[in-house]
Amino acid sequence: MTKQVQQLDRVIIRFAGDSGDGMQLTGDRFTAGTAEFGNDLSTLPNFPAEIRAPAGTLPGVSSFQLHFADHDILTPGDAPNVLVAMNPAALKANLGDLPRGADIIANTDEFTKRNLQKVGYDGNPLEDDTLAEWRVHAVPLTSLTVRSLEGFDLSKKDAERSKNMFALGLLSWLYHRPTEHTISFLEQKFAKKPEIAKANIAAFQAGWNYGETTESFSVSYEIKPAKLAPGVYRNISGNQALAYGLIAASVQSKLPLFLGSYPITPASDILHELSKHKRFGVRTFQAEDEIAGVGAALGAAFGGSLGVTTTSGPGVVLKGETVGLAVMTELPLILVDVQRAGPSTGMPTKTEQTDLLMAMFGRNGESPVPIVAPSTPSDCFDAAIEAARIAVKYRTPVYLLSDGYLANGSEPWRLPEIDELPDISTEFAVPTGEEFQPYQRDTETLARPWAVPGTAGLEHRIGGIEKADGSGNISYDPGNHDHMVRLRQAKIDGIDVPALEVDDPTGDAGVLVLGWGSTYGPIAAAVRRIRKSGGKVAQAHLRHLNPLPANTGEVLKKYDKVLLPEINLGQLALLLRARFLVDIISYNRVRGLPFKAEELAGVIQDVIDGGEQGV
Repeated sequence: MTKQVQQLDRVIIRFAGDSGDGMQLTGDRFTAGTAEFGNDLSTLPNFPAEIRAPAGTLPGVSSFQLHFADHDILTPGDAPNVLVAMNPAALKANLGDLPRGADIIANTDEFTKRNLQKVGYDGNPLEDDTLAEWRVHAVPLTSLTVRSLEGFDLSKKDAERSKNMFALGLLSWLYHRPTEHTISFLEQKFAKKPEIAKANIAAFQAGWNYGETTESFSVSYEIKPAKLAPGVYRNISGNQALAYGLIAASVQSKLPLFLGSYPITPASDILHELSKHKRFGVRTFQAEDEIAGVGAALGAAFGGSLGVTTTSGPGVVLKGETVGLAVMTELPLILVDVQRAGPSTGMPTKTEQTDLLMAMFGRNGESPVPIVAPSTPSDCFDAAIEAARIAVKYRTPVYLLSDGYLANGSEPWRLPEIDELPDISTEFAVPTGEEFQPYQRDTETLARPWAVPGTAGLEHRIGGIEKADGSGNISYDPGNHDHMVRLRQAKIDGIDVPALEVDDPTGDAGVLVLGWGSTYGPIAAAVRRIRKSGGKVAQAHLRHLNPLPANTGEVLKKYDKVLLPEINLGQLALLLRARFLVDIISYNRVRGLPFKAEELAGVIQDVIDGGEQGV
């Protein structure tokens, strides 16, 4: 039977099921095949914080959304074209996001009376008119999987666990994804359990064959590879990119990398990744708590290493005192904050941008710290190098503000050539024969010398008590304290950062949409929509939040209206209003999810049309 092949320019797929159904693995494998095929892509994993939430319930639903296309895309997509629902809870939790006419592939085996009642269905939505406005493909995924594995020495329960691979095989056929990468992955993952590897491969191939032979799917779809800039690409998540960026920074600074960290969602994967790379001179220390982690990292910096600590919001609170010590001792230290929903424990697996003010002011005294924020998963690589450059050159702790959306999301990344990476090497202090002045500053950067302990002739005091300018001796002199406070601030204010670039094609837009961090993708996609419909709008995105680019005030005052979407209640807007006396229009949502492009396009159009109020 020859089936029709339909060409599409893009597709958004969401896999959804119990947190034990392997939806993250399924999505990750489909993403790997898509990256191998050459499509541009963007992903949005969304899963509960519990290791295993109650099966079959709405709070236990785990999903993975993938947007892939034959052209440049910026977000994981607003709404899925296809929902793979492994049970009634997955259907009910995600149906509200599904546009009318979209496809639903439902695992009928799990639509039992008990599972339906768990989520409040009185009847089976697959058998009544509940889903009349969608195209429903009812597939007994579980029983088909078990039947395909009858020749294996597996229990029924073990065989059922491979249903996610059956679903992956079906979707791989439906969208013409390559299969070799998945088969190779399964062989490697279960190398010590060859029977399990063969079973999963068999289930995957059975899903593919089902799509090829069933009458339930009369059409398959083809999305051609995207036209990307020449180079070698790989799919990469934000946490992976950040880890690789830190390794590259270590090489480019000629400093050994030391990570002192305590595991915390969603930053733990950075620790996991860096622990694999000892051959690059990376040392990872899993500390007993957050305070020990940052203390060890600062100690490593004192000893001449590139000191790094990784955490999320609750850990930043605990590290604050040591960050203040790093400010006083003026040592390079990178603090990676992968922001998550708070306060307190909050929603550990959900994203937010709510730690900006804490990074700016969350220490006692006048304690200025530079802040860098990546904008996409792959940009985490470059942002890590930039944070290291600032830390090493200016002898200061630096906050790198990522978030859960960037950390877990992924996209294609072009591997840079080695000669494209900046040289951020520095020199340690050396004895001159004169009395060492540990707080004698570089005239350009105001950085103090970096003296490796144990170097003869460079003995000096170090600690949290105020230092005398030059000598570094303990000082309680009022005038000296005022002078040192202003020097530390001037050092941060004087950091060289690139000018704020503005994308304003016509040059006469009246509205500027400003953003920072992970809002880049949704903002840029929304701006594209406005321009495509004939609207005029400018866009700018801040990477350096402290200090701000020197032209920031000039840019803001050039436009009649400045719209600033943030996944907080207006933290950057507060800073910009205070600094530049510009009436920023804030648009704020704190839902634990990234903005949608359609949502922001509507807000932008309202502002263009005369609206003044953000929400």
